[in-house]
Amino acid sequence: MFVDISGFTAMTEKFSRAMYMDRGAEQLVEILNYYISAIVEKVLVFGGDILKFAGDALLALWKVERKQLKNIITVVIKCSLEIHRLFETQLSEEGLDIRVKIGLSAGHISILVFGDETRNYFLVIGQAVDDVRFAQNMAQMNEVILSPNCWQLCDRSMVEIERIPDQRVVKVILLKPPSTFNFDEFFTKCMSFMDYYPTGDHKNFLRLACILDSDPELELSLQKYLMESISKQIDDKQLRGYLSELRPVTIVFVNLMFKDQNKAEDIGQAIQDACVHITSVLRIFRGQINKVFMFDKGCSFLCVFGFPGEKVPDEVTRALESAMDIFDFCSKVHKIQSVSIGVASGIVFCGIVGHSVRHEYTVIGQKVNIAARMMMYYPGIVTCDSVTYNSSDLPVYYFKELPKKVMKGVADSGPVYQCLGLNEKVMFGMAYLISNRNEGYPLLGRDKEIRYFTCIMKDYLRCNCSRVLMYEGLPGYGKSQILIEVEYLAQGENHRTIAIALTKISYHQKFYTIQILMANVLGLDTCKHYKERQSNLQNKVRTLLDEKFYCLLNDIFHVQFPISREASKMSAAKKQKQLEALFMKILEQTVKEERVIFIIDEAQFVDSVSWTFLEKLIRTVPIFIIMSLSPFIRMPCVAASAILKNRNTTYVTLGAIQPKDILNKICFDLNVIGIRKELDSYLVEGSCGIPFYCEELIKNLDNHKVLVFQPVESDEKTNMNWNNLFKNFTKPTEELSVLIPNIDEEHGDVCNIASGVRLKNLSPPASLKEISLVQLDSMCLSHQMLVRCAAIIGQTFTTELLFEILPCWNMKMMIKALATLVESNVFDCFRNGKELQTALKQHSASCEVHFRSLSLKTSEGMTLDDEEELLELEGEVIECHIIRFCNPMMQKTAYELWLKDQKKAMHLKCARFLEENAHRCYHCRSEDFIPYHHFTVDIRLNSLDVDTIKTMARNHRNEPQEEFSNSDVSKKAGIFPDYLSSEEIRDKILGFFDIIIAKMKTTEEDIIPLESCQCEEILEIVILPLAHHFLALGENNKALYYFLEIASAYLTLGDNYMAFIYLNEGEKLLKTLKKEKSWNQTFESATFYSLKGQVCFNIGHTVLAKKMLRKALKFLNRVFPVTLLSLFLHTHVEKNRHTRYLNQQIQEEPPLGKRRLAHLYRQTVCFSLLWKIYSSNCFFHYKYYAHLAATMQINTALETQDNFEIIKAYLDYSLHHQLAGYEGVWFKYEIMAMEQIFNIPLKGEGIEIVAYVAETLSCIKLIMGHLDLAIELGSRAHKMWALLRNPNKHYQVLCKLSASLLLRCKYKQLTQVLEWLWDLSVAEEHIFSKAYFYFVCLDIMLYCGFTYRPFEDCLDFINKNDDNRILKFQSGILLGLYSCVAIWYARLQDWDNFKIFFNRAKALVPRRTPTFLYCEGISRYLESQVLYLQKQIEEQVDNAQDSGVELLKNLESLVAKNTSGPVFHPRLYHLMAYICILMGDGENCDFFLNTGLQLSENQGNLLEKCWLNMSKEWWYSGSEAAPDQWTQTILNLPPWEKILSGKVNIQDIHKNKFLMRVNILDNPF
Repeated sequence: MFVDISGFTAMTEKFSRAMYMDRGAEQLVEILNYYISAIVEKVLVFGGDILKFAGDALLALWKVERKQLKNIITVVIKCSLEIHRLFETQLSEEGLDIRVKIGLSAGHISILVFGDETRNYFLVIGQAVDDVRFAQNMAQMNEVILSPNCWQLCDRSMVEIERIPDQRVVKVILLKPPSTFNFDEFFTKCMSFMDYYPTGDHKNFLRLACILDSDPELELSLQKYLMESISKQIDDKQLRGYLSELRPVTIVFVNLMFKDQNKAEDIGQAIQDACVHITSVLRIFRGQINKVFMFDKGCSFLCVFGFPGEKVPDEVTRALESAMDIFDFCSKVHKIQSVSIGVASGIVFCGIVGHSVRHEYTVIGQKVNIAARMMMYYPGIVTCDSVTYNSSDLPVYYFKELPKKVMKGVADSGPVYQCLGLNEKVMFGMAYLISNRNEGYPLLGRDKEIRYFTCIMKDYLRCNCSRVLMYEGLPGYGKSQILIEVEYLAQGENHRTIAIALTKISYHQKFYTIQILMANVLGLDTCKHYKERQSNLQNKVRTLLDEKFYCLLNDIFHVQFPISREASKMSAAKKQKQLEALFMKILEQTVKEERVIFIIDEAQFVDSVSWTFLEKLIRTVPIFIIMSLSPFIRMPCVAASAILKNRNTTYVTLGAIQPKDILNKICFDLNVIGIRKELDSYLVEGSCGIPFYCEELIKNLDNHKVLVFQPVESDEKTNMNWNNLFKNFTKPTEELSVLIPNIDEEHGDVCNIASGVRLKNLSPPASLKEISLVQLDSMCLSHQMLVRCAAIIGQTFTTELLFEILPCWNMKMMIKALATLVESNVFDCFRNGKELQTALKQHSASCEVHFRSLSLKTSEGMTLDDEEELLELEGEVIECHIIRFCNPMMQKTAYELWLKDQKKAMHLKCARFLEENAHRCYHCRSEDFIPYHHFTVDIRLNSLDVDTIKTMARNHRNEPQEEFSNSDVSKKAGIFPDYLSSEEIRDKILGFFDIIIAKMKTTEEDIIPLESCQCEEILEIVILPLAHHFLALGENNKALYYFLEIASAYLTLGDNYMAFIYLNEGEKLLKTLKKEKSWNQTFESATFYSLKGQVCFNIGHTVLAKKMLRKALKFLNRVFPVTLLSLFLHTHVEKNRHTRYLNQQIQEEPPLGKRRLAHLYRQTVCFSLLWKIYSSNCFFHYKYYAHLAATMQINTALETQDNFEIIKAYLDYSLHHQLAGYEGVWFKYEIMAMEQIFNIPLKGEGIEIVAYVAETLSCIKLIMGHLDLAIELGSRAHKMWALLRNPNKHYQVLCKLSASLLLRCKYKQLTQVLEWLWDLSVAEEHIFSKAYFYFVCLDIMLYCGFTYRPFEDCLDFINKNDDNRILKFQSGILLGLYSCVAIWYARLQDWDNFKIFFNRAKALVPRRTPTFLYCEGISRYLESQVLYLQKQIEEQVDNAQDSGVELLKNLESLVAKNTSGPVFHPRLYHLMAYICILMGDGENCDFFLNTGLQLSENQGNLLEKCWLNMSKEWWYSGSEAAPDQWTQTILNLPPWEKILSGKVNIQDIHKNKFLMRVNILDNPF
């Protein structure tokens, strides 16, 4: 029985083109084996056995005595019809139609066993085999065809048939047994004659082979029938499922036709000889025979290159070379009539198909079919498809395109080529560089490499000695592109450039490189006929070579000079020597006339004889040789080594190009002015800086319709909503604008990503997957298993988790394997998360220069060094606990090798391990990032033990913890009696903080944490992977939970952009869960919207933030009023609630449930943001909404009974009242906050609450202009947070403290704080604190009269980080930095640079956030506007007056707003005064000046007071400033070091302040 199944090839193609990594081999294996195992089971149940699987076909056999044949044919027909019934109505789950065709034959067969000592194969041959194949070919879908002999031998009375016209075969319609016929009895009787059919005790087994006893001898002999790679994996205890995958391979189908193939004795020896040779060739070239078939078309060998463990870089070339070798040999074997070979490359299914009791390892796919069809339709030659042709490293003359033929079962094979080998004569014109230089396409990222060439070229032209420049790099690094650029740059007068490209085949051709170079030197490469070449040669060598030796040039230049007697007597060595001497003379003569530059691409393929000539050449003739080459696989020959060691050789090792160059390349290739940030990250990370990788990734994205091109939109036209909140497009560097001047930044296109695409889950392109598979297959099986397990975890993982999921490994074994893989650049290892982040930000140089090749180490030395290095690496791996894949493509490729069920099992293992640590770090008391989150949702996989429950309860309860004695602090009653003055209260509060700090420094108890906060590391290596594991497991509710935790964590870390990204991931899941109505989802929705509100608030989109926060409150059943009526009703209710809560505080309330607390915590977050949003609005009635939100916050906090929440609410309430101008109320709530902390447990959270209060009070006092108190409180808060090792809080305190000190002109303390801020930013890699550091440095230069860091340093930082996602999406800091630089340039009258930074700042102004940082930024921005107004007035611009009026209104509005804070008012009044004087309004100018001075005096703002006095004196004097006044000033700005050393008097620096120019004709004073 021959069963052919259609539909599998199409299905394989569909899966091979799958877009995501979670599609592919696993579904394919399930579907294939579902159908094939059903067929196999039917065959076995009906007494047959499977002889062979042939891809998507199978050959079954019923071995029976002649007298039983009639009955058995009836049984087999019954079996065939049963098989058809399986497929009559079924469509596969992928929508593909699966159908079968069956042919039956009967007769004698012979078995032929052949092979060598390592591998055996068997064939069945005979007329019956040919008949069954013919019968199957005659069958249509769902038909059973009987061969003539089978029809003759069957019981015709039982079978109804249909004759096929002009054929002897017949089609079975149905079985028609008599009415009394009992098939079961008939079948049992038939099976009694089958010795191998399971009966009796074994009747429940499908095959008796399943119950064979272990027999080592039998196993050894059967093992020879297995492929070597499969046998190895079985020996290595690999699971059966691990062997199935979709894999890029090269198929070589060999067909041998015989004169008479039915006689085993005639063809056996020929098959044996062919098989032995094929096996030996494949062993050399790393291929394997998968199957051998014998049908009417002869004997076919299915050979495969690229099976697991056998992948090599030049697989296609090896396959073609082996095909030519096999063809040449088999064509000469006796009895073989013709040899046909088809070669095709691409992705096929490689794996186990069949039933659990009978299966084989095989390949299925369109490429297998194409190779088979080419073999049949193009007989007697070696053919290959276009993919093979394009992928080979063989020269063009190796191939010849053939006319297309219509091939059965192949819709479009593409061009077909004949492989000619080296039988054809080489054409000299085929050896030029691969492509021509495109003038419109710049060579990006290789400036340094080109500079080396330019420098050496100048040196060569200047001196009279040889130079060699070698560019070494792996494939894909752009070596050929460098040489194309070099060839272009090398053009010039008096020197000649000859450029050639070699291929792998060049290496096997003796003297080939010199032959090609000399053909170019002699001008033979353009000759169209041998006679023309002959004539040219005669003219060139007439004076250099005796005519009788011209014939020596025949073979090398394909000419036909007469062969002389002298030449015929010369030995080959003497001929070679004569030729070399001639070529040397020619080149000596040539270089006298003009300098010669040889350029050789792919120089690793230079043959050894050519290397010898080149080595002699550079010693004797002044010549410049430029080469590109891949690293030598083995030690180069002696001559090549001598060139590499030569003192005139420069060896440049190419590395990856920089991310900015990859970005420029992407934008240039796509012809866009910007690409989406995620796309940039994906391509930069995925390409690893290799240009070829980048191109392949872009092609893959384009094929899958991922890239979306759209016109760039201005901010004004954009309708702001959540989806376009982050218009985060990365733009190319200015370098690209210089190279391509026609880029239109205003009207160009940007490249976006199609909706719903997850870039992280995209399957890698086939070409990159193949490169990774080569590296993977070069590893031993245990290392492969480790890489595959690591791939499940993700790109970054910990050694602890890897050890957890590795099957049956010990720690020593894992460390050794990891060290080897780190050495092989598969992994990088890091001690901690900070080290990892630092490494990710650093990028290695694009090239390294050596004066000899690194491949010239002696092998003995290398072995010794490698052993020592490996031992060092093992020690390093033990110290490190974070490992990362060097190349993301390796992780993706290894991940795809797993099957679906295996992936799920591994993801589950990972999730179980990680969830134990999926919370904040021990320093932060192991809580959720969203308070009490895990109490609201059932997300745990592991059942909780008693200890875990106790720990959780302890971390979240409000009971007093063990504390150090606070006997020095009085009890709550009478802490602040009414008779205390404000000064006494101040001293008491500061004294309390001093006591706490002293206790923290001296106590022996564990109040101070041993290490700083580790939350960022936990986020990266625990929570992020855990979310993706749950996503892979289909546990959407758990994945959503962790995506929300991730978003909250990123908000804590100040990274709004990443919070936005993961909230979008959560939104996709939320939509899928909406149908399930449950309390849990309600809370998750509320959390989702409240986090959205936080993101919008942080980046300054307050309208959107308000909308999100209201929505969150609605989900939390706490609706915030919309109308004025409901506003006043709510206000009345909340006031009564507040009074009640304050009265109940004395009484002990029962603790609330954790779910209720989770609700309340979310509400306090929403209310805290809402009152700030409403306060910042200029509408009169909004202050009532703000007041209500602040009241609701404090009431909700009181309900939680949580000290921290209550204190935060008190301080917020106090700030709200101070900004709103309510006297008295704010003081009461500050006192209440202090009373609350006086008696809380001073350990753990208690200490943090105290530090928080000191920090917040410092900030409030700064905003309100109480600078001395702000400094006192800030200093204490700084000490506490420093002791508590919390860098995220510490930097905030230092920022505010530096602002207070700057205004008070306490420069010595200020510089000390700046030192701390700088050290913190460097130690923690904290970009925000570094940005604020430079902001203060700019302020010092602009307003203080000295420099702490040069302006150039500040500008360099801004230019390097203006696209940083943390700074870009944090309202305020970039606004401040841009505005300061704009002020600097405005003072210098450099209006071109001013406009650049002013426009950048202007774009950020609408992102209003009621924060101190934004107010700082906006005040600087307004100052830059005022300076520009002065320019407009000076130049008498038409609308200058209107601009001045509008600007004055804006300043007055800002002063009137509650949120700006009195501390900014002196500067704002100063600017208002300046506008008035510019516009000739002396009266108002005087009023604003005096108001500013009065406020400065009250606040102790010495900085502004000094500047205001100078302005007043200057303006009243009527003097005019020199136009270059600020230019002169900045030249005299002393550095802080000079002031500190006493070389500059600190009193003198006040003279360096900027004097605002008054340039109106009529000075009002």
